[in-house]
Amino acid sequence: MLAIRMQRTGRSGHAQFRVIVQDSRFSPKSGRVTAYLGSYDPHTKAAILDKEKAADYLSHGAQPSDRVAQLLKSEGVKLPDWVKVKDSENKRAIRNPEKLRRNRPAEAAAPAAAAPDAPADDQPTAEVTEAPVVEETPAAEEAPAEETAAEEPTPAEEAPEAPTEDAKPEEPTDQA
Repeated sequence: MLAIRMQRTGRSGHAQFRVIVQDSRFSPKSGRVTAYLGSYDPHTKAAILDKEKAADYLSHGAQPSDRVAQLLKSEGVKLPDWVKVKDSENKRAIRNPEKLRRNRPAEAAAPAAAAPDAPADDQPTAEVTEAPVVEETPAAEEAPAEETAAEEPTPAEEAPEAPTEDAKPEEPTDQA
């Protein structure tokens, strides 16, 4: 059976497609192609098709892929009745419809709806206020704080005057 499908061409990241007729058992990438019907550029949505050839292959039973059927229909090729064209919009099933805001129960929506009906005096105004300016302290006020820190000795500077409990006193040795 013949299939009308797209064959990807173009460089990496910039796809372009050929519209080909091919035996459905072969891969579009490296299979034998029966006929070239045209090309399609998805970036500009430009399609160049041989409409007469496409109509001829369709009348002889060639099965178009979903995307090619949409493309042929948009280009004005009359499709046979047995060709089913899917809508271009993908309608997916919603996974968790109960999580949507529009599907929440009325009780949850009622408090949110009551807020706009409240008087304007209760609502906070959206005035722009300036941030409070923090004044810098003069250098004279900072100096005493530095002096007190300098007067206090740090633990590393303190010299131990008395032996600690952990240190063992030296024992006299007998030298005779």
